[in-house]
Amino acid sequence: MPVDLRTELVEIRRELLAMGALVEERVGLVFAAMEKGDVEAATRIRDGDTDVDRLEVRMEEHCMRLLALTQPVAGDLRFILTVLRVNGELERIADLAKGIAKRVIRLGKQWHVSVPENVVEMGRESKAMLSEVLTALSAQDAAKCRGLTPREDRVDALQKQVVAWVREEVSRSPEHAPAVIDVLTLAQRIERMADIITNIAEDVVFLVEGRVVRHGGL
Repeated sequence: MPVDLRTELVEIRRELLAMGALVEERVGLVFAAMEKGDVEAATRIRDGDTDVDRLEVRMEEHCMRLLALTQPVAGDLRFILTVLRVNGELERIADLAKGIAKRVIRLGKQWHVSVPENVVEMGRESKAMLSEVLTALSAQDAAKCRGLTPREDRVDALQKQVVAWVREEVSRSPEHAPAVIDVLTLAQRIERMADIITNIAEDVVFLVEGRVVRHGGL
């Protein structure tokens, strides 16, 4: 049966935006759980990532089938390649959300060390970055992607503050070291999430402008 490339591309776009919305929801929930110390909510996030995994596999198979059957060129090829990359990056963000949930659960069992405000702010900045990049992806707006750089810089600066806090806290209260290290791990995972969101922004620039940009070259 012949493949209608136009129809298939519309469907892939719909699937990608649906996955983006699902991942954005999970990220929002995990950061809310982190801020409130809500172990029950974190447990639901830890145990509920099968929908994202299923979507990720389905989209990859869809894209590979189109590449094999239609031999797309120019903008259509760029679009499929972008979907493949963003698909994997969204799945990695969902994995990081799951990892953050695990640390929230661990901290909830100790909780003599609360999540510092700069870690909470890292989460807020990363969540805002994800929302903005998904809007840019939907609108194919490369200029909006370039506006993410100040937020990414803010996340990096906050992460450095967390590292300094960890050193001081471990020195002052060595008995709390395991919980403090869990806080450091939270910050590292949030910083990694912001990096992946920036990768998605670079993918959008490639889609719109046909330029490959990497390593902060937005």
